[in-house]
Amino acid sequence: MKRRKFITLLGGAAAWPLAAQAQQPAMPVIGFLGTASAGPFAHLVASLRRGLQETGFVEGRNVAIEYRWAEGQYDRVPALAADLVRRQVAVIVTVGGEPSAAAAKAATATIPIVFNVGTDPVKLGLVTSLARPGGNATGVNIFTTELVEKRLGLLHDLVPAATTVAVLSNPNFAAAVANVRESEAAARAIGKEVVIFNASSDAEIETAFVNIVQARPGALLVLADPFFNSRRGLIVALTARHAIPAIYEWREFAEAGGLISYGTSLVEAYRQLGIYAGRILKGEKPADLPIVQLSKFELIINLNTARALSLAIPPGVLAIADEVIE
Repeated sequence: MKRRKFITLLGGAAAWPLAAQAQQPAMPVIGFLGTASAGPFAHLVASLRRGLQETGFVEGRNVAIEYRWAEGQYDRVPALAADLVRRQVAVIVTVGGEPSAAAAKAATATIPIVFNVGTDPVKLGLVTSLARPGGNATGVNIFTTELVEKRLGLLHDLVPAATTVAVLSNPNFAAAVANVRESEAAARAIGKEVVIFNASSDAEIETAFVNIVQARPGALLVLADPFFNSRRGLIVALTARHAIPAIYEWREFAEAGGLISYGTSLVEAYRQLGIYAGRILKGEKPADLPIVQLSKFELIINLNTARALSLAIPPGVLAIADEVIE
């Protein structure tokens, strides 16, 4: 065989793997839009990955994830959503409630969206119905606003003598107005007064606690907010320093040393987001995937914190606790 002919054949053979590789479908990309920070939510992202794995997708193997975190700066969320749309991701997963879901919905009417929100997504205008969402979005309702009254009731059971309850709220969070309104109405129903303290940064949280201590409330209700969740260590430490009985939304607060939490499971919510994202990648339409409404509510009590506060937990409350931390 002549040398020139041999080189030509060799070159053609070398090109075969490249040609075969070019014919393989590109790895789908999920756009992840979060309102808070990556670190405190790492265990939740791990749950999202577990949900994806249940549908056959493993990050780095047959699916990629582009992460965008707003670091608690909610005004950044629309730009981050627009960036994911420009990236032409296959599906957008939004976490952190209404800000990210609304931003993604405003940024695209075609890319599928899987969201978690704290109240009825129909009322928020994200879907047309719970059973058949329609459009390009579906997701999970984690019930934050609806449980404000229950949390305040539990706080009353723990500290019945408290006539005034401080409420810590982030005014920059979209659900804050509804949550504050719910807390005020629930307080009136049981003959208590609430005093609202706003904070949207670490420094403002510190200042809010200075003002809370000066107001001398009998207890504290920390309203739902992804930024607060990302700063749960700081908030729990301040309540401990000032010996304030407090109730929180998520179990992560009680695990960090908070007195009591009552709410749905964020771990389960993120898992459901992963499952829906995987099903959409396999060809299902968000319009046909009903809204997941988490039905399990967890009451977590930290007895170590109760002892530090010299607070006796009523037997009736202990009896209905899903978990007691000692």
